[in-house]
Amino acid sequence: MNKARRKAIADLIDRLDTLKGLADEIRSDLETIKDEEREAFENLSESFQGNDRGQAMEAAADALEEAVGALDEIGGTIDQAVENLNTASA
Repeated sequence: MNKARRKAIADLIDRLDTLKGLADEIRSDLETIKDEEREAFENLSESFQGNDRGQAMEAAADALEEAVGALDEIGGTIDQAVENLNTASA
């Protein structure tokens, strides 16, 4: 691989590292919101947990948990891409 392509790959790796950092920040913020929603649901009495509002809160917390998981997968995918780019430019 020539120097120009190695430089282009290095620039892409830098951009991916920035993207991973942003995804990690978003994941952290989202996890906080998810934890707050889950705690609010758990603090409801059983009768309120069973009503429409309680069920909506639980569904929201579950959806937020899935979003956190998706962001974890994104981080892993970015790590794999960086590893592959490092291998390609070695």
